Amino acid sequence: MEHIAAVLLVIGCSNTMTECRELPVSVSVFETAQECTAARPFALHDVQGQAPRIIAKCLSVDPALEDDYDQIVWNVRPDGTLDASVEISDLEVASSRARPEKGSLSQQRNRAGKTLFRMINDE
Repeated sequence: MEHIAAVLLVIGCSNTMTECRELPVSVSVFETAQECTAARPFALHDVQGQAPRIIAKCLSVDPALEDDYDQIVWNVRPDGTLDASVEISDLEVASSRARPEKGSLSQQRNRAGKTLFRMINDE
């Protein structure tokens, strides 16, 4: 695959649409939006039964920025409408060559200059 033009996002929700989660699909990236749209019904069939209500949407990706995208932001409205986009986060990660110890803090700074911290828990 040369470039990514679309990402297929599949979300499974409760009947009340109050609890939702991403559902994994076998193929989620496509070279064209048309390929994504064509694969959507098959993906919905594959995840049938994994949640009471399932929503799928093809998200456009700018091929020039495909290496910069690092998150999918989504929200399901009470009426079942899925709002979603592929985005570039505003975090800049500060790191060094030394591996942090478990339980230490990692410092990150977003593009607005706000400093964020996260606990390192992996070994």
